[in-house]
Amino acid sequence: MTSSILLSTLSFTEDIKTSDSFRRDSTTTIAPSAEPFAIYNGGYERARERGTCLRIANGGAGQTGLIQAWADTFIRYMVAKGAEPFEVAWFLGDTTESLSMLSAGVVDVALTYNPAAEKLLLDSGDAIERIYAYRDHFLLIGPSSNPANLKDQDDIFTMFGKIVAVGNADVIRPPDPDVRPPTRFLSRFDKSATNIKESQIFCTIGQVPWAQNYSKWYHQYPRFPREALEAASLLSEYTLTDLGTWLCAPKDITSKLKIFKKGSDDAKDPLLNPAHILRGKKASSINEGTCTEFLNWIIAPDGGQKATACFSKGGHRLYTKAPS
Repeated sequence: MTSSILLSTLSFTEDIKTSDSFRRDSTTTIAPSAEPFAIYNGGYERARERGTCLRIANGGAGQTGLIQAWADTFIRYMVAKGAEPFEVAWFLGDTTESLSMLSAGVVDVALTYNPAAEKLLLDSGDAIERIYAYRDHFLLIGPSSNPANLKDQDDIFTMFGKIVAVGNADVIRPPDPDVRPPTRFLSRFDKSATNIKESQIFCTIGQVPWAQNYSKWYHQYPRFPREALEAASLLSEYTLTDLGTWLCAPKDITSKLKIFKKGSDDAKDPLLNPAHILRGKKASSINEGTCTEFLNWIIAPDGGQKATACFSKGGHRLYTKAPS
């Protein structure tokens, strides 16, 4: 990271220390932890007596509130079936970190977004089951000024190509800041599903901006989704994010940005972001029955699928059901 990028990052960190609840945990470490980020009880205070019966790892859906919605609804469902109240623990981690926690037995299940990495875990035996939970969608967003001149009719690969071309040109001859900002792309650069997806798109158009000497317009900013979105807004940069994160962001962040391309439910759409739940081989034997019930509940039309489809922020539904 160049000194100018480092200085902008440090300045940005100072800015977010006093910001609202969307950014409340912006300065927390990226490293996965053996301790849960949050524990949910379905509204039953006595759930602590039985303790944690399900441990789930995830990043973005935890930040949007879906994991809590799942946890509370599932706990109430189980209590209605005659179970004693219990707790569900959420462990914060991106896809790569969540799969690592699953392999190590830190969590019982992981909600992740990278089919290739998930298959590796299944093939290795570290994961013993995978179900399709729901469909999320990637967005290419950027400053309203649109310095790369992206067009509605451009496909995602053309858009990335323009960002590369104009970004390189702006490095050689910086634009007048009173006219427009320089073209830059913010990468989470953290092995997350978002980082992997953007890397796949760059590679498809024959670009590896992270390689030495890395492209000066390529801003490496390893943070979780909501923090990365805020940084892109403050710094007027293009970035890849997901619909859930976008819809949960406050207006002071999204008002400075524009959606240039949005993923669909089409299985061939490169911006489709499929979410799967994997059950780990090292899942707690004590939690085995709860894990089985949870996975069955997630795929049930009147269970997890309904809870997911109805989950909304500001009147907008964040996710769509898994394909039937």
